[in-house]
Amino acid sequence: MKRCLMVSGGRLSAEFAREFLKNRTYDLVIAVDAGLSVLETLGICPDAAVGDFDTYGRGRLEEYKKNHAVSLTIHRPEKDEADTELAFSEAFRRGCTHMDILGATGGRLDHELSNIHLLYQGMKRGLSVSIWDEQNRIYLIPAENCGKKTYRKGETYGNYISFLPFTQEVKGITLTGFKYPLFKKDISIFENPSLCVSNELCEEEAVMTFSEGILICVESFDACGLDKKN
Repeated sequence: MKRCLMVSGGRLSAEFAREFLKNRTYDLVIAVDAGLSVLETLGICPDAAVGDFDTYGRGRLEEYKKNHAVSLTIHRPEKDEADTELAFSEAFRRGCTHMDILGATGGRLDHELSNIHLLYQGMKRGLSVSIWDEQNRIYLIPAENCGKKTYRKGETYGNYISFLPFTQEVKGITLTGFKYPLFKKDISIFENPSLCVSNELCEEEAVMTFSEGILICVESFDACGLDKKN
């Protein structure tokens, strides 16, 4: 397994990033435009930096290059892909099989939605990809992977677990061990997209299964609930 950390240019505090990285190691670190600023604050030199660097600043980037051995891929601001999508391509090219992404949420909503959709690019290649921020962990679950996931108390990122349809329809959702159980229920982005929002484990172990489609899973906690596990 080749583990990659990607730091994008959304809202990301150095304090959270430092705590998140405390017990994690990576084979590859990729900075995406302004994500380079947070890595600088943490004293981490990435293996690669990708983007148009319109936010980080081209002049500042030239100074950074003088003092750091980093592989830079600089793009024009006028392009067909957002910086984070370009960074995904870099991670795929380097053979990553696991990706944790910081700084992909909390800023502009258009970029945040685009980044969530980028999870599909990793999923279809068989990668394990998660977006993390101070309140949420976001990832996709396809029915092709047996359509099953087990959750255990104390191992989730916060108290709440939500399942949202990524495809137009997700069929046959069954939830056992959850506060709000379900049995072979279909959900649709057009009819009942919030049916599986804000659930909780009521047993030590809970299981989610479904038969068709792709789910967005969000493990989360309220802003005041700082008892999350990293």
